[in-house]
Amino acid sequence: MADEPLVLGIETSCDETGVGVVRGTTLLADVVASSVDEHARYGGVVPEIASRAHLEAMVPTIERALARAGVAATDLDGIAVTAGPGLAGALLVGVSAAKAYAYALDKPLYGVNHLASHICVDQLEHGPLPEPTMALLVSGGHSSLLLAPDITTDVRPLGATIDDAAGEAFDKVARVLGLGFPGGPAIDREARRGDPAAIAFPRGLTGPRDAPFDFSFSGLKTAVARWVETQRRAGVDVPVADVAASFQEAVTDVLTRKAIRACRAEGVDHLMIGGGVAANTRLRAMAEERCAAAGITLRVPRPGLCTDNGAMVAALGAEMVARNRPPSPLDLPADSSLPVTEPLAPAGAAR
Repeated sequence: MADEPLVLGIETSCDETGVGVVRGTTLLADVVASSVDEHARYGGVVPEIASRAHLEAMVPTIERALARAGVAATDLDGIAVTAGPGLAGALLVGVSAAKAYAYALDKPLYGVNHLASHICVDQLEHGPLPEPTMALLVSGGHSSLLLAPDITTDVRPLGATIDDAAGEAFDKVARVLGLGFPGGPAIDREARRGDPAAIAFPRGLTGPRDAPFDFSFSGLKTAVARWVETQRRAGVDVPVADVAASFQEAVTDVLTRKAIRACRAEGVDHLMIGGGVAANTRLRAMAEERCAAAGITLRVPRPGLCTDNGAMVAALGAEMVARNRPPSPLDLPADSSLPVTEPLAPAGAAR
């Protein structure tokens, strides 16, 4: 174990300052400083507030992670950082910090892809990823089906959201129901008291002629809002728990149905689910049921590793070191639209 790469990972793509320390595929520390409470009053993430929060939290969070891991910064074999995609200002804070530490410590720097990191984090819980890996990533900004023959060099998009991502739809529906922000955990809690079959909400892009692996949740979100508005105009109390459960059922039905379809189409006998929405209890339960019925092995990290964190960045960085991938230059840019096909950010000006 001592000869496995020791890597520190920094994640600042949105509203959480995450720092993780990983040795090979072993997690030593995972520290998160979240600014979610500062955004709650606005009903969503405010980029400028997020950037300022990252600036304040960065150094203390790195120090806590190193202390928790029981290692010194000089012991590190590399420093990994989310180079994109994400909020431009937030990414810049993390990338700038990583560059400073890499330069000061004379350590190699790895600018990695946020989405590829969400896949790689599963190694910290379930061991090395199968090759290829089929991944369903669901979060506030992404709903994607990805095939990764090599997580460090070859990630192929099979499908993605064409409008609202699943997590974004959760936030918007939660706002309609008065459940606050963030919407995912609130709807999950409320749905446990409701009937998932109470309301027949639509399933987008599931017809025989639709894109087989793409997702659309904008129509579902609108259908929920209109249903709630109709009830309120009629002076009828809105059954919040039933609405939450029925909406959640529609989302998880589409996500798992398409994921199973992708596994079959590509001849892959396992499925990894990651991203913040992967913490949803109904999604995890439905995926387990449907994968078991289809003979597919399911891999889902524990909820704390599904949401944005530094451990996932460190995990991908450690894999880059282990496979002798070339480090990033110190002029590494933050790229808010970094494509998932680039697990390791290329050098050059940001697009």
